[in-house]
Amino acid sequence: MTYNNIRRGLLIFGFATLLFNISEFFWSKASPLAILVSIVECLLGIGLIYGPEFFKRYFKIVFTHQLVYFYWLFLFMSVFLGTCLHMMDIVPFWDKILHLTSPMILTAVGYGILGTLLEGIDTEIRHISSWVFLLFGFAFAGVCGVFWEFWEWSWDAIGNMNLQRYMTIDGVEFVGHAALADTMGDLLINTIGAILMGVYSWKQQLKNPDYFEGFLIKILK
Repeated sequence: MTYNNIRRGLLIFGFATLLFNISEFFWSKASPLAILVSIVECLLGIGLIYGPEFFKRYFKIVFTHQLVYFYWLFLFMSVFLGTCLHMMDIVPFWDKILHLTSPMILTAVGYGILGTLLEGIDTEIRHISSWVFLLFGFAFAGVCGVFWEFWEWSWDAIGNMNLQRYMTIDGVEFVGHAALADTMGDLLINTIGAILMGVYSWKQQLKNPDYFEGFLIKILK
């Protein structure tokens, strides 16, 4: 499948989920506000499909197709499946699945950032040790995972949203070690996802010395 065909397929799926959310007004027992939130998030998801084109047009930043495919996969799983089709509610561990896939994408983004920073040197990227990319990608995904937990903690502190699952559905707060379970679980799964991506990339680089060039982020002049 070509780049445009994949984008077209994701758009069709996005609009299909949008129609599903709109139809929930007529048959779902959920509150109208919750349905409206799902519709808004679905519309935002459809708009985010064009995120790479937005960066290219207004910021002159071009992502490779390989990076965009990773981005679209996460958009598909998090917004359209997770939120719009309510997989977050149907599958108890769907949040953990997202925490496993997101560091894989972020590791790939780390490869692209490092490759762009190294473009100014005389040595070709294929001649740079693969461990430089593997370690940078792993570290970048790890730092992003930590900042995401900062984000969740901030909203829990401001709006008591329980994003870090520090209390039960009934509002009873966990105490001690139990209160840390969700946060530490997310960070552990984030680390596992980054390691899996690193192992996969290491094997691919052994087969193709130019593997990491497939993630380069270009800045147009």
